[in-house]
Amino acid sequence: MLSHAPEAASPVVDIAMTLPTMLPHGRTEVLEWCRGIDEGPWSSLAVPERVAYTSHSMTVQLAAAAALTERVRLWTTIVVLPSHNAVRMAKDLASVDRLSDGRLTVGVGVGGREQDYRAVAAPFDRRWQRLDDQIATMRATWAGTPPEPDLDPVGPPPVQPDGPPLVSGAIGPKAMARAAHWAAGIDDGTSITRPDAANLADVATRVRAAWTEAGRTDKPHLSTSIWYALGPDAETRLHTYAFDYLRIFGDELATAMADSATIHTPKALREAVDTVRDAGFDELFLVPTTTDPAELDRTREALGI
Repeated sequence: MLSHAPEAASPVVDIAMTLPTMLPHGRTEVLEWCRGIDEGPWSSLAVPERVAYTSHSMTVQLAAAAALTERVRLWTTIVVLPSHNAVRMAKDLASVDRLSDGRLTVGVGVGGREQDYRAVAAPFDRRWQRLDDQIATMRATWAGTPPEPDLDPVGPPPVQPDGPPLVSGAIGPKAMARAAHWAAGIDDGTSITRPDAANLADVATRVRAAWTEAGRTDKPHLSTSIWYALGPDAETRLHTYAFDYLRIFGDELATAMADSATIHTPKALREAVDTVRDAGFDELFLVPTTTDPAELDRTREALGI
């Protein structure tokens, strides 16, 4: 289940691991990563989404992870929901929830890459309003409401009551205010190259304020992700990964962002974890930049876990 941060800085932060979904790999790597994450100390296993990229299908990898793990919680980080049909996505995610026996948390957002929308012939405009409408549609689908009065319900019903928890990938104040009406928390995407203490503290403050303004009495789950690399050629690997991933926004921005990705030593990784923890976040998703399962062992050694 989702944990919740207290008002002050939390003494611990859950450490989650992301599958190397964005990098080309095959059956062997999926097996080793899923089993290694499930056997390790990781709180969650995350699967991100891109369409116009070399990445694997998010729902396919989620289904594989559901079958290959027993303990770890599964996350989407994040589903670009307005690029999907909401009923179909509700069906897919409910299926994963059943395959994992109720271990799924669904991170959703609108994304910022028009190319991914164009690749699936989805409109790019009015993304936030469409997201809100789709959340309502998915929850109705999970509750057994037919998509049309003359149709049967779309199953299967999820294991978790009311469906998997929904976490928003909101960044700005308007998006946070909207998310406060339906989300269990916020998955912040501003720290991917290097977490900044002041920025994360500001995010936490603004999210909690949005929850209060929406009349919420529960505390939002706060999570964020970072790219990192350890082992041989870690610095070069991290820089290459960041540049390739962000090149869609132009070489100049991609280079600047890649240059700011500095978590490529055990010390830098430990400091990043401390920064996220001290900001009061509940969970940190580590995003590996290699398909080598040995990165799991290197990470555990670096963090002493």
